Amino acid sequence: MGHDIPEPYCWDESFAVFYAQLDEEHKGLFKGIFECAANRDSTENLSSLAEKVKTHFTNEEAMFTGKVDNEDTHKAAHVAFVEKLGTLSCPLDDATIDYAKDWLVNHIKNTDFTYKGKLD
Repeated sequence: MGHDIPEPYCWDESFAVFYAQLDEEHKGLFKGIFECAANRDSTENLSSLAEKVKTHFTNEEAMFTGKVDNEDTHKAAHVAFVEKLGTLSCPLDDATIDYAKDWLVNHIKNTDFTYKGKLD
């Protein structure tokens, strides 16, 4: 199911997974994508986003491993997104920015939401 991409592109309570660390990291990912969109020539912003993504995925996977049913597909989605980021170079085009925005919104609401209440 596709969800609307918020404009301006920023995290809001509709994205809450109710794990403080993960919600804070998600906020950082939104900010990282926003910064890449605002300055499409910035390799620094792109590198920063890639590092935030990798750190978040590592933390999130450590929290959900052994606790969720869709663990393998969830991790595979993370791997695919990291691989996509690794192919990018500046300047970033509209299609790339739109892909990143859409991916994060729908990944949180369609995939991450499945672990709500299961990681305690």
